[in-house]
Amino acid sequence: MSQITLQFLGASGTVTGSKYHIVTPEQSFMIDCGMFQGLKELRQLNWEALPIDVPAIDTVLLTHGHLDHTGYLPRLVKQGFKGKIIGTAPTLAIAEIILRDSAKIHEEDAERANKEGFSKHEKALPFYTVDDAENTIKLFKSKPKDEWITLSENISYRFKYNSHIIGATFIELDVYGKRFVFSGDIGRSNDHLLFPPAKPQKADYLFLESTYGNRLHSEESVTEKLTELIHKTIQERGTLIIPSFAVERLQTLMYLLWQLYQKNKIPNIPIFVDSPMGNHVLSVFQNFPDWHKLSMKEFYAMNDRVTIVQSYKETWETIDDPRPKVVIAGSGMVTGGRVMTYLKQLIDEPSTNVLLVGFQAEGTRGRQLSEGAHEIKFYGRYYPVKASIHHIQSLSAHADQNGLLDWTSAIETSPEQVYLVHGEPLAADALRVKLQDTYKWKISIPKLYDKLTISVAN
Repeated sequence: MSQITLQFLGASGTVTGSKYHIVTPEQSFMIDCGMFQGLKELRQLNWEALPIDVPAIDTVLLTHGHLDHTGYLPRLVKQGFKGKIIGTAPTLAIAEIILRDSAKIHEEDAERANKEGFSKHEKALPFYTVDDAENTIKLFKSKPKDEWITLSENISYRFKYNSHIIGATFIELDVYGKRFVFSGDIGRSNDHLLFPPAKPQKADYLFLESTYGNRLHSEESVTEKLTELIHKTIQERGTLIIPSFAVERLQTLMYLLWQLYQKNKIPNIPIFVDSPMGNHVLSVFQNFPDWHKLSMKEFYAMNDRVTIVQSYKETWETIDDPRPKVVIAGSGMVTGGRVMTYLKQLIDEPSTNVLLVGFQAEGTRGRQLSEGAHEIKFYGRYYPVKASIHHIQSLSAHADQNGLLDWTSAIETSPEQVYLVHGEPLAADALRVKLQDTYKWKISIPKLYDKLTISVAN
């Protein structure tokens, strides 16, 4: 008999920080390596060294490129990791963009904190630097989807299309004859830009996300809401600010606004896209056309409909532009990025509308705004919220409870154990009950740093 140990190093009881560490007699490797986001006590965990032998890790396999699945990689490298970081080609392209952008923001935030004196530390340090990100990117190695790839004599893996964002996959891992399935983040079957996710057919051990495990996406019409808010913005001669995730959400919004204009649902209102990272992501759509639904004709027409803000100087010019306008800017949960500049200047204006377009994690400014905060803090100072705040849940890139049940429906025999991850406690518990009622599976909800030991036959 051989033993496999697996430790939950993130996304346990929360939706961020996804990472697993697996040790076998042949290999030490990780599935995902994400940063914690949101609540301060979670973010502080990012600064702690991982309780594992980092230099002994051979490989990191990535489900997709989002920061909460890749953002800890530069710290892993600083702690001595020298192995391969493997994902699909578009996943690594997205991760490269996200890590560079994140490193730049960390450096700028530390510099601003030191300059303006709002850090509680004697000297604020960036979580990692641009150089750290570049050292990490050197370790990237792409592999195709749908092919079994050997890691060692008794270990192989396969990436399977998972919608959610471009390049995203779930990972099937065969270890000594046992099938481990890591769902990553599961997309939706009716995504505007992406194909429906594939479904696993076998899983001895299933690690399943539960972000929307306790809810169904509303039937609200996104296009009707966008149309309504644009006409309201024009009438009030104000600004519609849409904080957006740079990957997928921003491109989806561009597509929907272009479609509305094509159908004469909205007038020719100026639309500004202010997200350096989002601009780079557009090139990933261009370079990997087989991973999404858009034709190149649609892609170029969609891009022509918007003004891409190229510099910080242009950000201020956009703010000062007196015309009614739409601004799409990162980040989606208002945790950083260019949207902070727009909100600092315009959130105290009654003619401003803010549209939140997705899940807002605990402890983020986006969550505070969605829950009706009367003031919001940017860089050590509070700003009154006089803008109208709106929220669309139905643009989420995550499957809802029905979507998660559908994704698991093709599994032919009951897993030996299912672990619910990447969800807040109420969401994970609701999904646990639903899955047990539906399939009679054995399900548990791990806590951070929990460790499993599984014996397998050689």
